[in-house]
Amino acid sequence: MNGARYEIRLAAPEDEAAIRELFKEMLRSVCGADDAEGYPEGYLDKFFSDREDLIYAAELGSEVIAYLSVEVYRAEGYVYLDDLSVTAAHRGRGVGSALIELAETYALELGIPDVVFHVAKSNVRAFRLYERKGYSVFRDDGDRYLMHKSLPKV
Repeated sequence: MNGARYEIRLAAPEDEAAIRELFKEMLRSVCGADDAEGYPEGYLDKFFSDREDLIYAAELGSEVIAYLSVEVYRAEGYVYLDDLSVTAAHRGRGVGSALIELAETYALELGIPDVVFHVAKSNVRAFRLYERKGYSVFRDDGDRYLMHKSLPKV
């Protein structure tokens, strides 16, 4: 990152505006949705409560440059990674990989070795990243794939 260091931390309610903008940027980039409205009001609240669901934010200086939301489904036996978004200026620099690795570590800490997420079929760059990270297509869901990885139990 040209000597610049980002930090990954748990997102806080004050990050909500930046996360909403990154989500809309991702929708515009992947889906070509120039009129993307983003998350409905109140949707992100569950990630800032005392539940196991959380959002990791990557920050450079005081700017949130990426995030990954993590949803825990204990009854179903998996952790769902949702809405990975890295701002265009910082893509291809390992930020997304670092977020995924942290989420995988969290899943193992919870004792849940199965991790899944959806990727749009049109998002070839992300699909290749996920394959490199050891994920494989579990199910074809029309315009996107459900990808899966079983983590090694420690």
